[in-house]
Amino acid sequence: MKLIDMHCDTIGKILDIDKQGDFAENLCSVNIEQMKKADSLAQFFACFTYLGDYIDNGGYEKCYEHALEMIEFLEKQLIVYKKDIALARSYEEIRKNELEKKLSAVLTIEEGGILNGQMERLHRLHEKGARLITLMWNYENCLGHPNSKDPEVMQKGLQPFGIEVVEQMGNLGMIIDVSHASDGSFWDVMKYAKGPVVATHSNCRSLCNHPRNLSDEMIRALAEKGGVSGLNLYGVFLGTQNESRIDEMAAHLMHMINVGGSEFPAIGTDFDGFDEGELAILHMGEMKRVYHAIEKRGFSERQIDKILNGNILRVMQ
Repeated sequence: MKLIDMHCDTIGKILDIDKQGDFAENLCSVNIEQMKKADSLAQFFACFTYLGDYIDNGGYEKCYEHALEMIEFLEKQLIVYKKDIALARSYEEIRKNELEKKLSAVLTIEEGGILNGQMERLHRLHEKGARLITLMWNYENCLGHPNSKDPEVMQKGLQPFGIEVVEQMGNLGMIIDVSHASDGSFWDVMKYAKGPVVATHSNCRSLCNHPRNLSDEMIRALAEKGGVSGLNLYGVFLGTQNESRIDEMAAHLMHMINVGGSEFPAIGTDFDGFDEGELAILHMGEMKRVYHAIEKRGFSERQIDKILNGNILRVMQ
């Protein structure tokens, strides 16, 4: 069974944290060899820019510049390792790469604040090959409000420019990601989005009461809109603060099915976006442990295939 992972922070870890390595050899949880061990079909690579690094030095303008640097890094890696991995901007290109026995790299942006009120940047990112944007991270930005433990913030929604961006992303065929969004932003996206919406790396709030997770009402709304949510492997979003447990991963996937149906759950590991606590799955090469765990729990082969790749492929189509 082939795997599509909807979210990793590997580019940021290589460039901003480790400051060494590439797609073949690195200190990360994702590299070409590990993807092959996981029978990966496609990997969504997030270009995440942390506003905190630039708060006193250019803010979102510098974040935008750095996002372009991250895209350039990805482009160069796809040249160096062109025999192994290629860019995929569509469902058809994923299938083309598969026929050529290549992994697919899907370019995404995490932190829509880099648009900084300039619609032309959305079009430039689309031209560069970005096909998904996570609207916000953990800061209020020009698009809207993020998740928060403050109930008042959680009720705040999209900014006027955010509504325009959501509508324009629909026109461009770009996927809107509501992971990190406030509840108010989520429901505004549901109101204004023209196409499918996803939560690339979010779990179930009823099993783990964290504002980054989705309520059952949200799961049903996303499912009705044809969207999916990617299982996040971080323990804080699974239920145990200092440990990520496979049994909790299986429980969240089962809950997604029970509430949203078999067409709803997917995988969004969040690899290289966390390293705290005891990790049940250390890197992409160990992902088959998750497959085996949910198989033992009674998931059918058809359900597992949808979770691993079928549901997000449907969204991309």
